[in-house]
Amino acid sequence: MAHMQQVFLQHSCALIPASIQGTSTKMKGSLKGLVQYWRLYLLTLVLGIGGSFQYGIQVSILASPAEHIQSFVNKTWLGRYEVPVKDATNMLIWSFIVAVFSLGGWIGAIHSGSLPVRHGRKKALLFNNVVAMVAALLMLFSRMAQSFEMILLGRFLYGYNVGLGLSVHLMYLGECSPKKLRGFLTLTSSIFIALGKVSGQIIGIKELMGTDDMWPYLLAVSGIPAILQFVALLYFPEAPRYLYIDKGDIEGSKKALHWLWQEDDLKLELDDMNKERDNTQDEKAKTVMDVLRSRCVRWQLLALAIPCAGVQFCGINALYFYAFDIFRESGVAGDKMHYLSIGIGATELVTITLCSLMIDRAGRKKLMGYGYLLMGFTMCILIVMLSIKNLYSWVPYVNIGLIFLVICIYGLGPSGVSMALPADLFLQAWRPSAYVISGTINWLSLFFIGMLFPYVVDGIGQFCFLIFVAYCIFSAAFMLYFVPETKGKTMVEITEDFHRLNFKDRGSDTFVSETKF
Repeated sequence: MAHMQQVFLQHSCALIPASIQGTSTKMKGSLKGLVQYWRLYLLTLVLGIGGSFQYGIQVSILASPAEHIQSFVNKTWLGRYEVPVKDATNMLIWSFIVAVFSLGGWIGAIHSGSLPVRHGRKKALLFNNVVAMVAALLMLFSRMAQSFEMILLGRFLYGYNVGLGLSVHLMYLGECSPKKLRGFLTLTSSIFIALGKVSGQIIGIKELMGTDDMWPYLLAVSGIPAILQFVALLYFPEAPRYLYIDKGDIEGSKKALHWLWQEDDLKLELDDMNKERDNTQDEKAKTVMDVLRSRCVRWQLLALAIPCAGVQFCGINALYFYAFDIFRESGVAGDKMHYLSIGIGATELVTITLCSLMIDRAGRKKLMGYGYLLMGFTMCILIVMLSIKNLYSWVPYVNIGLIFLVICIYGLGPSGVSMALPADLFLQAWRPSAYVISGTINWLSLFFIGMLFPYVVDGIGQFCFLIFVAYCIFSAAFMLYFVPETKGKTMVEITEDFHRLNFKDRGSDTFVSETKF
């Protein structure tokens, strides 16, 4: 009887199509991975909440209380000097409140090249959370102290927190991830940025915290993620690659990997780290000048600077600027604009989430390259439609669709990949300084675009998009023709691919000596 049951089961399994059996096997593998790496996924959540989420929330949260903060500046000025503040002075103070965030971000990005090297990724983030808590307290008590200077200082500290946190977040997560998950996990930083934007837009509506009574609490809300990350990080280990390569703590690295991955066979990962350490034996962490001068990372630096750090020049901020004008022309009421901006933020969040599911299948190169190409093409159509918006009544609605289309393309490609790709490009000794350069380009471009873009719009109108079209097409060509694919490769394999570009006229035996610089 038992023999007959066994034969029946064998025949039954033979009747199941191979595709269904394959799907079942893949599902079991996915569930096994989900259970096995649950601690790594939890670390991803902790790093995201206190890292890139803070950037997203700070970018979006200041729009709602702008009127209340300017009124507070006026009342404070009147109380001190017994005369109302001039409109030009009030606008200047407001501009500084907005812009000082970028300057703080730049300083934080510069320190991301030294603090994580000296003290480790974990301690750098713990210190960073203390900075955010101090900033939150300044915001919370600014109205009580009748000091708009506290808002300025708080914004600067928030910027520092985000500038340092973004870089260390990506370093920490990339150095904890297996290569099969590295693309997906590092891309979650973009998901948390989009989630932060939507969260800031939602809590900023007048029905929640966007009121004259609640604005100090709204500005202080970033203290909550900082407290959560500070407490949670105490229970997680230091980054395994940092322990192995920078500190030479092999046993500590093994324990950290085993705890995070819950895997006994770590030979491949340890061999990869050992190979990287051998290639950089007796090598100190590189300075920014080393990265800028060295031929052995020249193409990595170009790949970091042009399509990734320069993502501010793709025109996404210009679209957000133009969106409200286009919504207004379409008949959307002024008090409903904020809800449409939530829709734009939600669109970006959904598309970046989809990108995270595609990145390890499609690869970084295709998603970013073709993403930039499609963005450039769509913005060309948008320029034409903006030029004829007064000729036909239906054009503004087409423009709304084009704005959402560009944001979808941005989320599916450049937005996510620009955060994931830098983690693949550099070996351990070069990575911190590379992030300093990336952060410097990113923050300074954000600062100058914020300062100069309104004047460019006043001068050339919708044709300002031509600048962004040129950048998108150039970045697409650069990605598709010059940057090698990094999907599924170890750090050393990626460096060897770039080595062929860096040393076209020399043999492959120069890899180790040149990498050591």
